[in-house]
Amino acid sequence: MPKYLCLQRRLPAEDAGQPSPDEMQEMYSRFNDWRTKFQHNLVDLGGQLGTGRLVASAPLVDGTFAKVNEMAGGYMIVSADTLEEAIEVARGCPGLVRPGSGVEVIEIHGP
Repeated sequence: MPKYLCLQRRLPAEDAGQPSPDEMQEMYSRFNDWRTKFQHNLVDLGGQLGTGRLVASAPLVDGTFAKVNEMAGGYMIVSADTLEEAIEVARGCPGLVRPGSGVEVIEIHGP
């Protein structure tokens, strides 16, 4: 079954603000239901991206380089028969697709 990388992306949109403690509790409850429903698709629930460093064959000149953790807030890997099925899994994840945040679903080629 193909695998898909799901990158949580920050989108240029109005910030929805931080959820209240009650809203967070509800989101966690919905997340657990989602995780149970799609357990056969969830290869790696991933997590938030932290700091990192670019490794290259030659020393890099100082400059402005796009950093993945500035474009993507987190990742997960799902398995699905089609891109549409992988999108359905990602779209159903509570808190992943909301104002100011979306998910980019990319097929992973290889073994």
